[in-house]
Amino acid sequence: MEDRWLTVDDICKYLNVSNDTVYKWIEQKNMPAQKVGRRWMFKKDEVDEWIKAGGAADETSK
Repeated sequence: MEDRWLTVDDICKYLNVSNDTVYKWIEQKNMPAQKVGRRWMFKKDEVDEWIKAGGAADETSK
């Protein structure tokens, strides 16, 4: 069950961020996500790797 796809709501709860933040990351920071119909879906492991690689880093804090 650990390998299941996560919805936007799931990933928001997991990362403790808002929906707007997730959509901004998809559009502007290439957050790993797949469009399934009209919904964005995520693999937890891919998102974890993206964050570890600095994908969610705020450029203003550099």
